[in-house]
Amino acid sequence: MDVGADEFEQTLPLLRELVQGADFVGLDIEFTGLRSNLSGCQQISLFDLPSEWYLKTRQSVQQFTICQIGLSVFSSVKGESNKYIAHSCNFFLFPTTFGVLDSEFSFQASSVQFLNQYGFDYNKFLKNGIPYMNEEQEKKIKHNILTGNWRVRSSLDKDQIKVVIDDVTRWLDLAEEGDWMTLAGITGFQAFEVQLVLKQALPNVWTVLSDQGVVVKKVSKQYRWYLENTSCHGESSWKEKILLSARGFSVFFQMLAEAKKPLVGHNMMMDLLHLHEKFFRPLPESYEQFKVNIHNLFPVLIDTKNVTKDIWKELNFPRVSNLSEVYEVLNSDLNPTKKSGPVIVHASKCEKYVETKYPHEAAYDAFLCGSVLLKVAHLLLQRIHSNGCTPEPSFSQYLDVLSPYVNQVNLIRAGVPKINFCGPDYPSIRPPILIVSVKRWPGVSEQQVYREFQNLCKFDVRRLARSQFLLLTNKFKDARNVLKEYRHHPSLQVSLYRYWRHSPDITCLLRVCGIITTWALIALLLGGPRP
Repeated sequence: MDVGADEFEQTLPLLRELVQGADFVGLDIEFTGLRSNLSGCQQISLFDLPSEWYLKTRQSVQQFTICQIGLSVFSSVKGESNKYIAHSCNFFLFPTTFGVLDSEFSFQASSVQFLNQYGFDYNKFLKNGIPYMNEEQEKKIKHNILTGNWRVRSSLDKDQIKVVIDDVTRWLDLAEEGDWMTLAGITGFQAFEVQLVLKQALPNVWTVLSDQGVVVKKVSKQYRWYLENTSCHGESSWKEKILLSARGFSVFFQMLAEAKKPLVGHNMMMDLLHLHEKFFRPLPESYEQFKVNIHNLFPVLIDTKNVTKDIWKELNFPRVSNLSEVYEVLNSDLNPTKKSGPVIVHASKCEKYVETKYPHEAAYDAFLCGSVLLKVAHLLLQRIHSNGCTPEPSFSQYLDVLSPYVNQVNLIRAGVPKINFCGPDYPSIRPPILIVSVKRWPGVSEQQVYREFQNLCKFDVRRLARSQFLLLTNKFKDARNVLKEYRHHPSLQVSLYRYWRHSPDITCLLRVCGIITTWALIALLLGGPRP
């Protein structure tokens, strides 16, 4: 089911009901770009501590925006054993442009091209995207709306607004008090904007919203004053409705956060960063504060990338590179629990996913996340009860077997492989750092060292000293291969990096200690008693 601005407010009650009754929610997000083209030390690296990785990635999150969010709400079917129904929705989003709000964001050509390949509807994103804002933006617009100290920056252009005002003005010249007209075809957030513009421009009209569009009624100034000051039609009530409409998807985000349901994604770190930035608050400078905020919003996170990466080799499954391939393996005969696993069905209005694959459509990928979670949890449960006495599976039992992976989110290219959102991060399990000492190669750069090794394997390179460089990879076999291949190289000496032996700080300290010791000995010899 695709939801844009026109349909969003009508679907909110159903969405609230679905989330409140869910076992868990699958999530996937599509962006206008992933990473800024940063250079040098601003690029993410395997050398980065999680806090360093966060600060670098934070810049990209602030630069790009969300164009589509996919949610797949999974609920167990009462009275049927181990059966789940999935309600999957695509939400097209576009930042709120109202009052003082006018967000800036970038497009990355590679991301646009990628989504185009999979049929992404950019028209729906740009023309019918659901508005949204974070708490800081909401405070600004709320203050301006409620105090009247604000101006309209409409999603309608000036020509459209002028046409509407001209049409209503001509009608007013002939109308009598109590007469009304309907501006058809104006719905969603734009309907509130049109009403606001008309009330500001024309003192003898009153507007209401109907299923057909915006209804404009000719009233006296006295009656309008009465309407503005009665509780059901009052100005404060009207402005609260405007604010609610301007918040858009942020209303649903708050519902989702308040429900505290397990949130499931695949390689979901970027998703969490954008959720925080776009709907909650601007990303803090403190990495630890970011972790605390996310944990408070979503106490139970499960990253299927982290889970499958951990168990894949143990199960002797073939290598996979993306979520769709993970799903295919778990649905194949390679999965020993395929026949006994959970039954997953699509809800009505979501049947298009029954027979056809829609990779990189957000709701479809969110459905895959939830399905992978259930199938992997069933696999783990069966392994625990390998003696054949398997209890009737329930989602609470699935959560129990997944407990080692809860709140552990995969991290791409950093000093640690995952982030722990409910405590300190785990120490790195990366291969050891290698040190390259360069001889007879004056002025060598990091890029030249990188190119030297790139045909053998991919390393991140960092200069340590004028003729020394550090190499780091995420594969142990690559580190072993380089040590073996360059054992007798005439100009590149590669060895394991030892902090106490190779660190410039330690080397400097030892030199200073040596100098101090030498001078102390000299002073002792020169200052001794004479015969």
